[in-house]
Amino acid sequence: MDTEEIKKRMDSGEIYYENAEINQEQMKYTDWIFEYNQLLPSRSIEKKQLLNKFLGSIGEETTLLQPLHANWGKNTFIGARVYSNFNLTLVDDTKIVIGDDTMIGPNVTLIAGTHPLNSDLRLKNAQYNLPVTIGKNVWLGAGVIVFPGVTIGENSVIGAGSLVTKDVPDNYLAHGSPCKLIKKIES
Repeated sequence: MDTEEIKKRMDSGEIYYENAEINQEQMKYTDWIFEYNQLLPSRSIEKKQLLNKFLGSIGEETTLLQPLHANWGKNTFIGARVYSNFNLTLVDDTKIVIGDDTMIGPNVTLIAGTHPLNSDLRLKNAQYNLPVTIGKNVWLGAGVIVFPGVTIGENSVIGAGSLVTKDVPDNYLAHGSPCKLIKKIES
């Protein structure tokens, strides 16, 4: 399978196998992420420049505390006025979208990449990806893990330590392992 076909499959939900060219491109992004994490916290201009270099996009007045971890960075699109505490991990082998005004606690993981259940395929390093979407004005508590293909609706709150395996509608409080809808949030 050639590199262009692999890249199409990375965004299609189909199984694919990375090649040396894909791995080399990914290394460029992970080097920039490493460089970002080595900057002093006070070096805000340099940090912003690097974020603009390796992320798909980042909105104004957004803060991502170091360290930040990502498989790529380029597949993550972050809105304006987002605040992320330390240790945000982005398994962004396909698109991750984080809406405006979202708050992210420490040690949160957003996972878009996964592997098949079939052990023969896993032995061959098979992978497939499903996008993750976090709506506007969401609050993800400390240690939340969001699984591939999940959408969290606008204005929702996910309690600390939750494993979010299914979509959460707009305006809901949800938490647990697995995450369950607790109650609708009224204005």
